[in-house]
Amino acid sequence: MSSRDHNAHVEFRHINKSYDGRTLVVKDLDLSIWTGEFVTLLGPSGSGKTTILMMLAGFQPPTSGEILLEGKPIQDLPARKRGLGMVFQNYALFPHMSVGANLAFPLEVRGIAAEERRRRVEDILRLVRLEGFADRRPSQLSGGQQQRVAIARALVFKPDLVLMDEPLGALDRSLREEMQYEIRRIHRTLAVTVVYVTHDQQEAMVMSDRIAVLREGVVEQIAVPEGLYEEPDCAFVASFIGESNQLKGRVTKVSDEGDTCDVETGGATVRALRVAPCRAGDTIILSIRPERIAINPEPGSYTNEMDATVEDLTFLGEQLRVRLSACGRDDFIATIPNIVGHGGLIEGDAVRVGWTVVDCRALNHEPNDAIS
Repeated sequence: MSSRDHNAHVEFRHINKSYDGRTLVVKDLDLSIWTGEFVTLLGPSGSGKTTILMMLAGFQPPTSGEILLEGKPIQDLPARKRGLGMVFQNYALFPHMSVGANLAFPLEVRGIAAEERRRRVEDILRLVRLEGFADRRPSQLSGGQQQRVAIARALVFKPDLVLMDEPLGALDRSLREEMQYEIRRIHRTLAVTVVYVTHDQQEAMVMSDRIAVLREGVVEQIAVPEGLYEEPDCAFVASFIGESNQLKGRVTKVSDEGDTCDVETGGATVRALRVAPCRAGDTIILSIRPERIAINPEPGSYTNEMDATVEDLTFLGEQLRVRLSACGRDDFIATIPNIVGHGGLIEGDAVRVGWTVVDCRALNHEPNDAIS
């Protein structure tokens, strides 16, 4: 999808941002977001995700480039004239106002008549499942309820675009998971465009239509959640989205078809899906998901099979996490379902491990990959 497509709701065109005039915190950003889409900007601290959101909101100007809303440049438009809904981590509710007054405020400043304000407040409270809470103060609400009010206030004036900056960061785990599904439900009900910022990959996977993974101001990959997990383009994405065994190796052979390659790593030869445009002699990174590794498979079941030793077992409820010595490493991880007859593994066991070619991806080795 081209960032020049004028059917996009939001477009970033060659956006750069520097706070000091020297260091770019966002680098040549080209990104399109489609009407009704839920897009998450995901990355570690300092990756530029919040800066991108603040530029879209109008709180920070880009150093260069264009931001378009429904095909019209907005980078010089004040924040108050962009008509966007905004949800923050700290809720930003008026403590001296009731819930109903908090929700009516953005309608009042837009000149909406009193009867229409009342109707919209009732409708939005019903949507966020807070009927009967209109007369309460924010201090009388739980954290989850306050966040629902904050979301309702961002939606009550019916914006086409809503921005959310780490809105669930202050909630405990169980409440955060509940709110993830609530936000997703609200999004599907209203079909509003949402741009969401988080550093929590599980949160991004649950809620998003597409996820843009950022590192040091650059979008490393943007794709649907399943695509990021199953088909990462680089070692950083493979490690940031879920858990991944990453092995440094040297390409010894590329298949005639060019779709697979043989890689020497830790004294073993592994056949992998050739994602990076590598050649014999190149250094690459192999990425293998722990749940795709079989322990003690039937001999010959997998193209890649080798000896390993069980170093440690961790009980994770529905799974067992098995740390192995394999491929020259002692931190090779496999996860297996915690079911009756899972094998009765104990530390020190000699086992065989195996995995398919398509579950092993040969990715570019980058100088800053933290793999020994």
